[in-house]
Parts: sequence; C-alpha cells; structure tokens
Amino acid sequence: MNWKILSSEYLYKATWFTIRKDICETPEGKIVDPYYVYEFPTWVSALAITEQGKVVMVRQYRHGIQETIIEVPGGCVDDSDKDYQSAIARELLEETGYEFSSYEYLGRVSPNPSTNNNWMHMFLATGGRKVATQQLDHNEEIEVELIEIEELKSLVEKNEIKQALHMCTIMYGLTKLLPQQTHFRTQE
Repeated sequence: MNWKILSSEYLYKATWFTIRKDICETPEGKIVDPYYVYEFPTWVSALAITEQGKVVMVRQYRHGIQETIIEVPGGCVDDSDKDYQSAIARELLEETGYEFSSYEYLGRVSPNPSTNNNWMHMFLATGGRKVATQQLDHNEEIEVELIEIEELKSLVEKNEIKQALHMCTIMYGLTKLLPQQTHFRTQE
C-alpha cells in the first residue's frame, strides 16, 4: 500500500516547521499531485513522578488554541542530545528544575500520520527531585505544578488535558505505573 515519491519540493523551511510538496504514485499507478507534508523535529514527553509520588505537570499558554493549559513536560529533541532519554532528561530539567533517577521508554506516537513526518517519544520518569531553577527559552513562560496521581486521573476524566499527544503519554505512563488501577470514567 506504500506510495512511491516521484518528486519533492520544499515550499517553506524554518527551524520548527517545514512544508514539503510531494508528487506520489500509488501501487495502482494513480498519481497524487500535490500531497503536502509538514516536517517537524522529533518530540519527547514524560509522565514525571517525584520521589514523593507527585506528578510534575506544567501549565503554559498555547497560542494555536489561545488557551493556557496543563500538560506533561516535554519538547523537541536537539542535535546535541545523544538519544531520546537524554532529550527528555534535558527538557525536564530545563522546564521544571527536576532531575529523575529512572526512565522507562513507553513508545512513540505520530502527531498526525496523514500530514506530519515526525514522532513523539514517550517516557515514564520516576524518582524526581528538584535540583535547579527553570532554564526557559526566551518565549517560554511555564508554571510547574505538583499534583497527586488521583488528581491527574480526575483531570483526564473531566477532559481537562487538551494536548492530545500528552494524553497518550499520560495513558501509557499510568498503565505502566498503575497496571491494575488505571480505570477512568468517561463524560457523557
């Protein structure tokens, strides 16, 4: 079922967002022209738990939806990161000031496989302790919130986690953390 790319043309290139126009051929010989692909960096995120069992969450403004929302920590993989675990460790330290003693890889998800070319790699980080102040980028304003696991489950049940990829991280993380206790009620 895979398509063959006959040609590609970059229409726009920037650090965090690139648009590519492909001309493709399906296995049945149909030509798909144009097909637009959005190229983004690889992302990482973590369900992060402190030594005291609190969940480390971040609250920040998201201009795309023009709302301030609560999320799990995460961000882009940098060229200087040796691997995805190093990337999430760096992001956690920068965004929250917390360092973690253990990381468990939870897998990867695609933000939108029909148009986006990147992946988000998910982790469960445990044994967190505050070791530094935040080191935020010039455009970041992030509030760190420590919450109980039951409060996180309540946020999920009330549909208050708006970042879909972070919901994946939360669900995969809770399934690993609480395999027999991950039951949620859905809103009607």
